[in-house]
Amino acid sequence: MYAPERQQEILRLARDGGRVDVLSLAEEFQVTAETIRRDLKALDRAGLVRRVHGGAIPAGRLDFEPDLAERESTAADEKDRIARAALAELPAEGSVVLDAGSTVARLAAALPPESGLTVVTHSLPVAARLADHPGIQLHLVGGRVRHRTRAAVDAWALRAYGEIRADVVLLAANGFSAESGLTTPDLAEAAVKRAAVAAARRVVLLADSAKHGQEHFARFGDLGDVDLLITDTGLGDADTAAIEAGGTEVIRV
Repeated sequence: MYAPERQQEILRLARDGGRVDVLSLAEEFQVTAETIRRDLKALDRAGLVRRVHGGAIPAGRLDFEPDLAERESTAADEKDRIARAALAELPAEGSVVLDAGSTVARLAAALPPESGLTVVTHSLPVAARLADHPGIQLHLVGGRVRHRTRAAVDAWALRAYGEIRADVVLLAANGFSAESGLTTPDLAEAAVKRAAVAAARRVVLLADSAKHGQEHFARFGDLGDVDLLITDTGLGDADTAAIEAGGTEVIRV
C-alpha cells in the first residue's frame, strides 16, 4: 500500500471511530510506528486530523475527551512523578481543593492517612481515595455527575466553590499553552474548574508535557492564572522559559 492510500484509510478510521492511535495503526498496516507518525504529521499539516498524545483525532473534534480508563493509563509514569512532586506543595495543615483529573487522583492516593488537611473536591475518584483517611476532613461538592470524568458540575458545584477560600487548588487541564490558556472539552466542567481557581489563594497545575500545546473547546483560564506548573521533563527548555516569562513557575520532574 502506498503512503497516500494508507493515509486515506487512516483518515477514514479516525472519522469513523473518533480517534486513532499509533500502535494500533502500525499493527493494522504492518508498518513501523514512526511511519504512522509521519502519516499523521502529513494529515495534520493538511488540516485533516489533529495530533494528540499517542495518536490523532479528526480535525474539528476539539470536544474529544478520552474516558477515565484511558486517561488513567496514559503517561502513567510521568503522572506518578508529578503527583509525588506535588505533595511538597501542600500545606502541613490547611485547606486544599483537589480538581477532577487523573494526575490529581494519583496525588490523592499518595496522601498520608494521617494528613491533617481539609480537602474539598468535586471528583468522585478523588473522594473515594480519601474517604478512609482518618486525619482528613473531606468535603464532597455535589452536582450533576458527568459519566466520562466522574466529576460534579453545574449550579450546585459552582455555588459550593463560591462559598469557600482554600489555601491551594491542585488543578488539572486537558490542554495548556501561553497562547490558548487552560482548556478542557466540556463547558460545564470548565465552569467548575474556573470556580475552583477563584476559590483558592494559590493555583498549582498538574499536567504532563503531552498536554502542552493542546487546545480544547472550553477555555477556563489563562496560564498566567497559575502560580506553579508541575510537569515532566518532556517540556522543552524553550517552552519552559516562555511559560516562566509569563509569571508561572515551572517544575519539571
